[in-house]
Amino acid sequence: MTLFTSRRVALLGAAGAIAMPFVRTAQAQQTFEWVAGSVGGGWYTMAAGLSALIAEENPNIRIRVVPGGGLANSTRVNNNQSPIGWGIDAFTAAAARGEDPYNRKHEDLRSLGTGYSPTEHNLLRKADGPSDMRAILTQPGVKIAAPQRSSTDEMTLQRIMKFLGTSPDAIRNGGGRYLNGSYSDIGAAFADGQVDYMYAALAKPAALLTELGQGRRAAQLVGFPDDVRKHLIDTYAYAEGTLPAGTYPTLQSGPLMVTTMDSVILVNKSVPDDVAFGITRTLIRNKGARLAQIHASMAAFDPAKAWRYNGVPLHPGAARAFREAGVMPPA
Repeated sequence: MTLFTSRRVALLGAAGAIAMPFVRTAQAQQTFEWVAGSVGGGWYTMAAGLSALIAEENPNIRIRVVPGGGLANSTRVNNNQSPIGWGIDAFTAAAARGEDPYNRKHEDLRSLGTGYSPTEHNLLRKADGPSDMRAILTQPGVKIAAPQRSSTDEMTLQRIMKFLGTSPDAIRNGGGRYLNGSYSDIGAAFADGQVDYMYAALAKPAALLTELGQGRRAAQLVGFPDDVRKHLIDTYAYAEGTLPAGTYPTLQSGPLMVTTMDSVILVNKSVPDDVAFGITRTLIRNKGARLAQIHASMAAFDPAKAWRYNGVPLHPGAARAFREAGVMPPA
């Protein structure tokens, strides 16, 4: 072998050694679809912010966010149409068991924990007229807007109406109006006077409610009666909480008792362990101020509690992340 040939081989070998890690990284990079909520809602905003944060710390993981709804997301993730998605604690547990509103067990669901965004249910009313939830929803000719039929917001409103002896069909048949649409759509419908009431489950502080509070139409939020909250807790495993005074200064004169639920990050069981581990580790590392920058409600995330959700099994990769963080007991 000549000196020239030896040098050429050595240079090619060095170049290959430099190039190979790049090739391996490029081949290993994976893109996952995350089904969130309606465009303009908190879930969509949070998923978009988290996707950027996850990409910063995990070069091999890319996430594409698509619109969805809390009621349908569990099925979409279970079927691996979107391998990642937001879910609601009570609805996710019902999906896993195959209970109403689901007609089969969702056995391929896993979680990365819960507590990522406590969410309040909100009923907004025009400033004049009845102020009690029962009187509002049962009055003749009521005009109300709610999110799409695939959302947990709308399903919850229907459950409340059934408890109070009414329904969307009863409202329409009685000369009222029952509109469904995106958060932007229903907010515009309320602001323009197409409806006098709006129902939406949004984590505080919700941009939509903040904007409506600053709008030209005077409005107030409505507290949830004791019997309504108890019915939702006892029958469907919701929770309850207080919307603190001043959360929406122009929409409330004091604290309000409301129905609440919490967000779960769902993944299909086929998501690789290292991907679930990387995502969960990033969330744990950035708890507190960094997550709150994405959405204020995410300040509530507590890794020591997040892994305890038992509505669906914890993904093994997530369990590893919680254990390595020292917040979950060894296996």
